[in-house]
Amino acid sequence: MAKLVIVESPAKAKTIRKYLGDGYEVTASMGHIRDLPASQLGIDVDHDYAPQYISIKGKEKLIKELKSAAKKSDGVLLATDPDREGEAISWHLANILGLDPAAPNRVTFGEITQKGVSEGMSHPRAIDMNLFNAQQARRILDRLVGYKLSPFLWRKVRRGLSAGRVQSVAVRLIVDREKEIEAFKPEEYWNLDALLSPPGSQKKFTARLTGTADGKKLAVTTGEQAHAIEEALKGQDYQVTELKKGKRKKTPAAPFITSTLQQEASRRLNFTATRTMRAAQTLYEGVDIAGRGTLGLITYMRTDSLRVSDEAVAGAKDYITGAYGERYVCGYKRTYKSRSVTAAQDAHEAIRPSVPSLTPDEVEKSISGDIAKLYRLIWSRFIASQMADCEQDTVSVGVTAGNYLFRASGYVVTFDGFTALYEEATDEKEKKETALPPLEQGQTLKLRELKSEQKFTQPPARYTEATLIRSLEENGIGRPSTYAPIITTIIDRGYVERDAKRLKPTLLGRTINELMMEQFPNIVDVTFSAGMEKKLDKVESGQEDWHTTIDTFYKGFEKELETAEKNMEGKKIKVPDEETDEICEKCGRHMVIKMGRYGKFLACPGFPECTNTKRLVKDTGGKCPKCGGRMLLRRSAKGRVYYGCENYPNCDFMTWDEPVPTTCDKCGATLFRKGGKLYCAKDGCDFEKPYVKGQTNE
Repeated sequence: MAKLVIVESPAKAKTIRKYLGDGYEVTASMGHIRDLPASQLGIDVDHDYAPQYISIKGKEKLIKELKSAAKKSDGVLLATDPDREGEAISWHLANILGLDPAAPNRVTFGEITQKGVSEGMSHPRAIDMNLFNAQQARRILDRLVGYKLSPFLWRKVRRGLSAGRVQSVAVRLIVDREKEIEAFKPEEYWNLDALLSPPGSQKKFTARLTGTADGKKLAVTTGEQAHAIEEALKGQDYQVTELKKGKRKKTPAAPFITSTLQQEASRRLNFTATRTMRAAQTLYEGVDIAGRGTLGLITYMRTDSLRVSDEAVAGAKDYITGAYGERYVCGYKRTYKSRSVTAAQDAHEAIRPSVPSLTPDEVEKSISGDIAKLYRLIWSRFIASQMADCEQDTVSVGVTAGNYLFRASGYVVTFDGFTALYEEATDEKEKKETALPPLEQGQTLKLRELKSEQKFTQPPARYTEATLIRSLEENGIGRPSTYAPIITTIIDRGYVERDAKRLKPTLLGRTINELMMEQFPNIVDVTFSAGMEKKLDKVESGQEDWHTTIDTFYKGFEKELETAEKNMEGKKIKVPDEETDEICEKCGRHMVIKMGRYGKFLACPGFPECTNTKRLVKDTGGKCPKCGGRMLLRRSAKGRVYYGCENYPNCDFMTWDEPVPTTCDKCGATLFRKGGKLYCAKDGCDFEKPYVKGQTNE
């Protein structure tokens, strides 16, 4: 008789089966098999918050098969994922199959390789009840909030809405940022830049006015002030009065944890958090690699730990030595400090390639698409983390002209180190430093050009998925494994929408947030939510009892709910409609945007007298090369963006290529972008030119 090993997914089962060989039968539970009932609360709040678990609908046949396989086996090993959710699935499996949770029937794999599977199988343990209770506490807490608040929103606003312990805080962050942007008042300022070069040299550099010659800071806030300084500088010598040279080292970023992987994949690959985690799950569970068979390419992707095994470090350094040379290897073991990681969270390593010598070029012979792109990102980040520092010679120069001081700084890379492979992307636009020509103290420079430029201070940027995830993590809200579904939920509910890569609150989102702020301030309070998260972490580490943690929260929440019901008795909140410039052709009113079952659409506000509705389309500003009609952004049945003429079906022009606010130099028609070039789509015109981001000829 074979031993039965139960994992979550068929893909993972296939990979593990290869390593275990004869004597083992590997099957999949297909994720969770039991949960709280969908149609009712399922929690006995009067009896210690006892959860009423039931088998998930549609899994009855699978449960019978698992029970049958367990009876025929020579023992059962529960090998679900090594995290809270995995521990909960194992607990439920043990309960259904009649296994003792205290018996050593739980195994976990940090990586699904021969070594990872062998190591996991050789260290069976009991189910970690602290880990299970942490998952159970979160599930119950989220159910209590969701199932009590959502009906309240249905009654007071409209059906189909929801609120949640983490999602409501995420919406608040996005709404608060939007309010900051709206309240922002731009302030004028001027930059004065001197383009300079050393005597006898054609090499130029730019120095910026920063203050007066005696070291006082100077803020130029008007054009008159800028022009007066330009007048005062006419005929003045530009002399090097400060020259500081130094050396600095730039260290590589740490290997990925769940949140930083989601952020970097958003910045570099334009992946949503959901898309990132889906690709990472595939890489962890295993893919077929030519010459190696089925292999898990990365370690477990839900982790807060930056710890890396000595074996993985040695593997990375062996690769670096062979590919780049000994000098590129970091001479010591790099260690990275995690922000706040409990012992339970530190059970896993950072996200890294399971076989460091397996390069992206090699695996891309067997895989492609999202999983190939994400593997390259994970592999590059990890290998770079074990490479030598980037070394730079720096120079900072102060240039005095009359009564004014200009400054410039720059650097020269003397050894590229880890940057030969990888550098972390950033959300902010950094001030660009460039190499300066050789300069000497006291040297008089030649002024090539003095330029003043009007600027205005900018409001804070809207959140992207990457910056929202960073903010949630920094504030201690939720856990990285929950960020992807939370972002998906607030977009699906219509509380937030994507504007390019930015997250913008809708009128519905603002209305719900305002209601939550008034009636349930604790739920949307960042500090309160972070404190709740810390208590749940203490449950995970065994420092707090989960019943007590839930009871403390629920008693306060129940009072808030009672008060809100009294405050809102007989009241109904109307979500304001978003008016558009589109005119209803039937009655002449401005049409408004409504949210329906299949997304947004345009409707006449004169309903029920006028029932006119139509699809919501976005005017790109471009003109159709066939008939001159407006080019509209549309979506295919599968959600893919394309561009079509407003006069369809009379005009059938459509394209996947984006119209841009630039016209053809030959015929004046709208240009379209394809990759790195712009082209004219008008019949008989062959004009094209390179695409430069942000450039127009208006």
